[in-house]
Amino acid sequence: MSVAPLTTSTRGNDANKKNIETTTTPEVEYDLNNPALFINRELSLLEFNWRVLEEAQKERHPLLERVKFLAIYSSNMDEFFMIRVAGIMQQVAAGVTAAPADGLSPTEQLRAIRKKVRTNLKVMNTCYDNLRQLLAQAGVFLHDYPDLTKSQQQGVDEYFKNEIFPVLTPLAVDPGRPFPHISSLSLNLAVIVRDPETGYQHFARIKVPNTLPRLIPVKRVRGDSRRIYRFVWLEDLIAHNLAELFPGYEIVESHHFRITRNADLEIEGNEASDLMEAIEATVRRRRFGFVVRLTVGQNTPDHIRQLLANNLSTRPEDTFEGAAPLGLSGLMGLLSIDRPDLKDPPFVPVIPSQLRNLSRREEIFEAIKENDILLHHPYDSFVPVIDFLKAAARDPKVVAIKQTLYRAGTNSPVVDALMEASENGKQVSALVELKARFDEESNIGWAKALEREGVHVVYGFMSLKTHSKICLVVRREDDNIRRYVHLATGNYNAATAKIYTDLGLFTCKPEFGADASDLFNALTGYSKKIDYNKFLVAPNGLRNQFAALIDREIVWAKKGKPAKLIFKMNSLIDPAFIRQLYRASQAGVKIELQIRGICGLRPGIPYLSHNIRVISVVGRFLEHTRIYYFHNGGNPDIFLGSADLMPRNLDRRIETLFPVEDFPLKERLMAILEIIAKDNVNARILQADGNYVPVTPAKNEPLVNCQEELMSRAVMR
Repeated sequence: MSVAPLTTSTRGNDANKKNIETTTTPEVEYDLNNPALFINRELSLLEFNWRVLEEAQKERHPLLERVKFLAIYSSNMDEFFMIRVAGIMQQVAAGVTAAPADGLSPTEQLRAIRKKVRTNLKVMNTCYDNLRQLLAQAGVFLHDYPDLTKSQQQGVDEYFKNEIFPVLTPLAVDPGRPFPHISSLSLNLAVIVRDPETGYQHFARIKVPNTLPRLIPVKRVRGDSRRIYRFVWLEDLIAHNLAELFPGYEIVESHHFRITRNADLEIEGNEASDLMEAIEATVRRRRFGFVVRLTVGQNTPDHIRQLLANNLSTRPEDTFEGAAPLGLSGLMGLLSIDRPDLKDPPFVPVIPSQLRNLSRREEIFEAIKENDILLHHPYDSFVPVIDFLKAAARDPKVVAIKQTLYRAGTNSPVVDALMEASENGKQVSALVELKARFDEESNIGWAKALEREGVHVVYGFMSLKTHSKICLVVRREDDNIRRYVHLATGNYNAATAKIYTDLGLFTCKPEFGADASDLFNALTGYSKKIDYNKFLVAPNGLRNQFAALIDREIVWAKKGKPAKLIFKMNSLIDPAFIRQLYRASQAGVKIELQIRGICGLRPGIPYLSHNIRVISVVGRFLEHTRIYYFHNGGNPDIFLGSADLMPRNLDRRIETLFPVEDFPLKERLMAILEIIAKDNVNARILQADGNYVPVTPAKNEPLVNCQEELMSRAVMR
């Protein structure tokens, strides 16, 4: 990737004034609006998903972990089509020609996406075939029905008659029975049957029920040990028992197909009297979104493809071929088998020493009063967060609890603690974000359950998502009020806290408590507050305040002082901040970007982004932490929080970044960033052309897997 500068000149630095080594450096002017300086968001997201697929191909992972990565890749691609591709298709249909900062029009983006997806789909199919063979060698068999012994076929056929047949509903298509609605992500069989009396052929559709296991256990053969597991795919079993569904008809052929519908639906604010009704209506409408992808088996004949395309209103470019079973997210079922030898060694999160030996739950408040406490999940357990809420629910000194909930998950101990607090007479307020995509129904359920227990529930704002992760506990101590705050980079979700890397901070510093109160007042009432004591809050103040912190680093660099930025986040696509980071690099600021997913910045462009290094870590845990480090002349400022540098986070969400002020905690965060920067096992480096290459260890350089190192350090602590 080559980008031509506008002008080039040279100048000498004044070493006498700045007391630094004399050098002659080019002064280059670039047009920072040049689309060539930006990587397209969608193609960058495809690159991330490609890195996930690469993990499924790596032999260093235990076999079932490779299967897990393949299932995650398939699930990620489903969401990519439902949201990202659907949105671009809507732009094309609306005649939108405006391009993002990278210059690709919606039509050009779709063309590039489809080309990349078809290439990756072939790799995914090959990966599945390879993993299937390796699984068989390890004693885990994914059988085709014809390969089963007669005894095994009889066993699964009996399962079909008893468990599957009663659930199935064959739907005929004829003049009196129109083509049925096909739900998104459902797996289906397109069946052609022949009437032996008339010779006419008819089409029918069968939905493979998602209420049944996708992988059906097959009984072991003689000599199999308990370590042997055998399965047949549910759709394969149905296909070989179609005669039971169409008695008296001849089965001519059957083929699997799967569709993906648009799930990128706007909330119609005028369609309901309140936000909950609007969200419920939007969720219902999602079932009928237009089809963005039709996936068929490689051997599906043209007449079936055409029949499906005509009835689903898809075009040829919307059809994708799969050689492997369609919808490989179903492979997640294999993770439940008892084969620890094929999985990562188990890791038990640790309890920090300050919270380990508390004789009473209420002592957690005493521990927080002594010092701020930093939790790094999943290396540190999420249990202290739950204990904090349970202690608040039961402590007679606690008078109020306020909490934001974005994705609470199922069977949430956090929600249970809030309901218990309300039962115990505490004043409890919860902002439940109903617009958390794909968690809308779950959050509606939690909101109603909380309301039934007397919790004051706020649903959020029609035009803004509340993405901040914050809990405020108000406690009366010696006739004074003290506020305890938990702030985090990730959700209050006990399940994902075991597999996502996130940071949380307990503090009772008065300024943090005051900011938390002001923020909740803005969430539940009316407030235009911009300036907080410690917090940076979007959408009102965070963008400008964050930009000022980068500018401060540029000033340090121009003074000839060491200047450095280290940002760890999920995504960087905001054009304004990308341009500012380019300017910082030109000024001499050293910039380390640890970005798991999307990155729209091109590092390594001479005299522009030559001071910027971008790495991505994809490993055992999902990197979800946001850490923002500003060197500040040797007195570093470090912020944590919920916001990535994306327009949606900065301008269309309520987000919070908060500083970590205690020096020992700063040191710990700097150590985390340093460990990740040294990773030469999981890390990949972004090139200027948008591709990622693995970090190559130098000769005799020890291998560093940052996640394993952090697990080891947690245990040592």
